[in-house]
Amino acid sequence: MNGPLKAAWALTAFVVIVGLVGWVVSGEAFFAVFIVLGLLTAVGAWMTGRTGPKENNPS
Repeated sequence: MNGPLKAAWALTAFVVIVGLVGWVVSGEAFFAVFIVLGLLTAVGAWMTGRTGPKENNPS
């Protein structure tokens, strides 16, 4: 796992935790937006972290 991918996962965890803590502490449903954005970031990190299909190029 490279640096930018680690940063994306760290950002995902941070945003989701901030959303959960904010929602629990304040009771405002607005913090659900943070959770959704964190999950979208997780999907993006997962998609970029996958390897593509290997091509069979006979030499």
